[in-house]
Order: sequence, then structure tokens, then C-alpha cells
Amino acid sequence: MSILIDPEENESHALFDLPVAWTASSVLEIGSGDGRLTWRYSDRAARVVAIEPEAEKHELAVVDRPVGFEQVEFLNIGLDEFVEQNKEKFDIAILSWSL
Repeated sequence: MSILIDPEENESHALFDLPVAWTASSVLEIGSGDGRLTWRYSDRAARVVAIEPEAEKHELAVVDRPVGFEQVEFLNIGLDEFVEQNKEKFDIAILSWSL
């Protein structure tokens, strides 16, 4: 039996209740894990960069990427390293496990 995390989709409701314009936005998701939350919002954004330091979780997200979600770029990297290597600005940042 698998464990269902947030079957009522409270995380999604919390995200979409935020006063932000998702359309045409670039999103940085920190700690994306296997992409469970990523798939809930990424079709609303123009681009998503999802970073995950744990290789196993990162690989699950890449393998399980649904068709049509090519705007999501998964990186197997930690936040400190990402910040050092990247100076890109994002419209929205999501700390996945803080919802």
C-alpha cells in the first residue's frame, strides 16, 4: 500500500490562492523531490527549474515526467551550489516542504 500525501490537494489550493500571476512566470522550486508537487502547478507556468540534491528523488522526477511538461527543468543540485552557479532571476520561488 502506498502512502498518499495530500489527497485533498491542500498544497495546490495554498499555491493557487497566492496573489501571483502564474501565466508566463518562471518558477524556482527548491527541494522538488520526485516531482509530486511540481506536476500540480507547472502547467500554469512558462518555465520551471526544479532543484533536488538527492539523486534518487531527482531521477524519479525525470523518469516520471508526464508528457507535455517539457518546460520543467530538473537539476540534481543543492541550493548553495545552484546559487553559486546561477544568476537567473525567477518570478516565483517555492520551498516545496514548507506548504
